[in-house]
Parts: sequence; C-alpha cells; structure tokens
Amino acid sequence: MGAGIVEVFARNGIDVVAVEISEPALERGRATLAGSTDRAVAKGKLAAADRDALHERVHFAVGLDALHSVDLVIEAVPEHLDLKQRIFAELDRVCRPETILATNTSSLSVTEISVATSRPNQVIGIHFFNPAPVMKLVEVVRTVVTSPEVVADVEALCARLGKVDVTINDRAGFIANALLFGYLNHAVGMFEAHYATREDIDAAMKLGCGLPMGPLALMDLIGLDTAYEILDTMYRRGGRDRRHAPVPLLKQMVTAGLLGRKSGRGFYTYERPGSPVVVPDEATPLATEAAVADGARAITKVGVVGSGTMATGIIEVFAKAGYEVVSVTRGMEKSAKVCEAVKTSLNKGVVRGKLAEADRDAALGRISWSATLDHLADVDLVVEAVVEELSVKKALFASLDEICKPGVVLATTTSSLPVIDVAMATHRPADVVGLHFFNPAPVMPLVEVVRTIRTSPEATATARAVCATLGKTGVVCGDRSGFIVNALLFPYLNDAVKMLEASYSTADDIDHAMKLGCGYPMGPFELLDVVGLDVSLAIQRELYLELREPGFAPAPLLEHLVTAGYLGRKTRRGFRDHSHR
Repeated sequence: MGAGIVEVFARNGIDVVAVEISEPALERGRATLAGSTDRAVAKGKLAAADRDALHERVHFAVGLDALHSVDLVIEAVPEHLDLKQRIFAELDRVCRPETILATNTSSLSVTEISVATSRPNQVIGIHFFNPAPVMKLVEVVRTVVTSPEVVADVEALCARLGKVDVTINDRAGFIANALLFGYLNHAVGMFEAHYATREDIDAAMKLGCGLPMGPLALMDLIGLDTAYEILDTMYRRGGRDRRHAPVPLLKQMVTAGLLGRKSGRGFYTYERPGSPVVVPDEATPLATEAAVADGARAITKVGVVGSGTMATGIIEVFAKAGYEVVSVTRGMEKSAKVCEAVKTSLNKGVVRGKLAEADRDAALGRISWSATLDHLADVDLVVEAVVEELSVKKALFASLDEICKPGVVLATTTSSLPVIDVAMATHRPADVVGLHFFNPAPVMPLVEVVRTIRTSPEATATARAVCATLGKTGVVCGDRSGFIVNALLFPYLNDAVKMLEASYSTADDIDHAMKLGCGYPMGPFELLDVVGLDVSLAIQRELYLELREPGFAPAPLLEHLVTAGYLGRKTRRGFRDHSHR
C-alpha cells in the first residue's frame, strides 16, 4: 500500500519522501515501486523517460525525522491503533505546525488516531484502495474536529491525482469496507456451513452479479488476517452488528497461518506464497465432465411450463443446445405469444451475427407448442417457470407427478420459494430439484442447482450435466432462502439503504465507492432501481423470515419507498428520478 501511494504521487509530478522503519524494509519498498513501474513500461502504459523522472522525485529514508519539511504525511502501516498513535505522536513532534497528517486506515477510528497529536484539526483519513496506482477511489474521512480547509485541500489534491474522492465522516469501515466486509463474512459463513463449495460460491457471485472476483478468492487476496482485523474492529466500533462478527472459521484459519495468497494457502492453495496462481488441492473438485456424468440420466426431450420472460428464455436456451422442447402454456393464445418472442430473440441473434440462419431454423424446428400438460408424458426433464406463488407451483407439480413417466427430473425455477415445499406436492421428491436461471436466460451464464434434503444424487448430477450441455455454469447449493446469489447480494443492498437512511453518505457517493473501490459493475442504488424495490423488499423479507438475523431486517426506507409506489426504473422513480432518462 505504501509503495502504491508513493507511486501515485510521484506519477503526478509531486516530490515524495518515502520512509520506512529499517534499511531492509526500505529496500523491499523500493523493489515494489521499481517492479510496478517496470511492469507499466512493459505494458506500454508508461514511457521509460517518465518512469525515470518518477523515480527521481522519490527520496528514500529510514526514520520519521526525514519528514521535517513536508506539506502532507500519509501513514500506511499495519492496522494496529497503538502503533498508529505512536507514529502520529512522533509526526506531531517532527513535522511543521501546518503539515497535514493523514492516515490510510481502512477500519480504525481516525478520531482516536488524531488525539495522539496536539493538532487533531490537521488530521484526516485518506483511504486509498489496493492497488493504489490503478484504483480510482479515495475515501476522504473527516473527524468532528478536522478543519474545513484541510478537507478542501485534500479534495483538491485527490482531483490533481486523477482520483474520485468521496468525503465522509469517521465511522467504522467508512463506505466500501462497511458494505463489502459484511458480504465477505456472510460468504465465509456459507462455506463454513458446507452450504456450497468455495468454487461454487465464487462462480455464483462472479457470473450471477458480474463481480470481478468471488468473495473467497477476494478474502485470499486481501489477507485473512487483515480481513479478520477489519471485521473485528467494525464489530466493536460499529454497534456490534452480528454480520460483522468474524465467522469462527476465519479466526481458526488465521491462527493456523492460512492467510491467503501471501502465505500460499487460504481458502485456495497457491503455487507459492505471494503468487496469484491457484493450484489443485484436496478440496478441488474432480474434472466436471467425469463428476457430472457419474449417475446422470440421459436427457433428450425437455418440457418447459410457463409463458413469461423466464420461460421464453429457457425454451430458447434448450432448443439452441439441441434438445427437443415441448412448451406448455395456459392456452394457444399464450403459446402464440411465446412462439413469437422466441422467434424475435433468435432473429436478433442472426442479425447480430451470433447465430447462423440454419441454426435458428433448426432450433425453432425442435420446439413444439402445446396448451395441455398431457403432452409432457414422454419428456425426460420438466422445467417449471410459472408465477412465484407456492399454491400454483404445488398444484402444477401434483399434476406433473400424475402425467410424467418415472425417472423424469422435475425442476422449479423459483428464486425465493422453498423447493422442498414444491417437491412434497409429488410422490417423487427425490426427482425434484431447483434450476434457478438468471434473467435474461439466453445471456446469463449461471444456473443455481438447488438440492433439497430429499433430492437424489442422480437428480443433482443430471441437473449439473444439463447445465454443462447448455454451456452454463451450474453451482450446487442447499434449499435455503436466496440460494447463493440472492442470499449474499440482497443483505449488502439492504446495508447500503441503511447507510443512506442514516444520512452517512449520498446514493451517488455510495454507488461511486462500490464501483470504483470494489470494481462492481453497478452501485447498490443503481442495481436496486433496475431490480425493482418491491422485488428487492420481497426477497429481503424472505431472508429475514428464514434466518431471523436482526441485521437482515429490511431497511425502513426501502419499505417506505415501496409503500409510496417508488419501485425503481419501472415506475420511473426509485432511489433516483428516472423520468427524464
């Protein structure tokens, strides 16, 4: 972090004094800076002459006395309050009275650090994100006594560095970590409970939400010891929210020296300490094809029940993958609409050059249209995509139980209802699974394969094999509210609403923080407006009802907006006004 911050300033024409505690530590920092700038030159992102000029701007020194004449000091030592307080007391003695003293802490109280000096009004948090030369976000953290001039100077400096700053008050975790670490901790809890494998949890969040990394891989990158410290600090400073209480497994792994990439072993195993290259270990799943084929039933003909967007997308996905498809709706009028929608979507694929005309015609030729469930008598798999009402789904599955031949896998695409309730409406619960496709089904690469306590290993293997044939990634999880993606995503969105509700920050700044600080494709409020606030509230209520975790209770602001009819983009008003867009 220190070397990265040095590079950011020197790249922007600012002279830097880089200080360490010892000569060997200084050499390590110098090597890190040289390695980073050499890589930038090799990638054509920095001219060799600019690199040399950058290095000339940096003066390396051992000991804080070298900082006697600087205008700004940024501290980036390990996250220990007593260590930071000792350093700030020493900086207070060494530096000129007008020097601004800044901490890069990501979780400790800037206020508690500032009181170690005789100039707390000159102390501020400047929280860079890792890697500092690349990440655009800086959180500027003011305490109740930080002078407005200091805040203004630091904001102007961020602009000069080409960074986007969000200015906030001194609260545990600030914006990004307060929202990120509750989610990461929840993912570790999911893994600890053997709810899903590390690979499936990570694949689900990357493919289902478009995140740059899965939560467990990200924990390995951050360092499990660092993550533990941040969570522990946030739990103690942030009102003892149980979502920030570190999951026991985390403490055990830190104690065992499994710290992530830096130690060569964390949730994953790495080629060597410090390497990003994951290598197989005893927990690595066998080659998917072999594992999937084991016990999977042969599927050639698929029934899809429903006439909505999801059903239409699923019909297209199966037909394109070479399956014979029987589409069943409640009446020929609905069948005609679904048929038209599938044709339109396939034609778009042809126009965009993603599908040959012959393949489009072949896909359409594999679909037969029906308004009666009796036509599902000879299919090998049924996928139900009707309305999200338990009574409707149970009645449908009871009918399928009577009509379908033995050994057929019956799948529900529910995203929020318990699959076991649907399964128990049949006399063959061992053959019932959840197949949760994401919208739009032809585009989204993820399918959550949900097994209940009655689902047979063969039915699960069949579902995984089908996902592989569709070109989708199937992740297996238990039958719990929200499955993997919604269970991890929506509490994070709810936390963002609570942060806005507490007037801690603005919707714009929170969205900036998550996009620029964590690489998320959308900020939480952008995403909520797209998903629909009513849908989000319904999912959050389901999670709260099942888990009874106080931190999962829907934010009152979310409830109020839904009551007021502000549901997001679909009503042109949600967290933002979309009427002019």
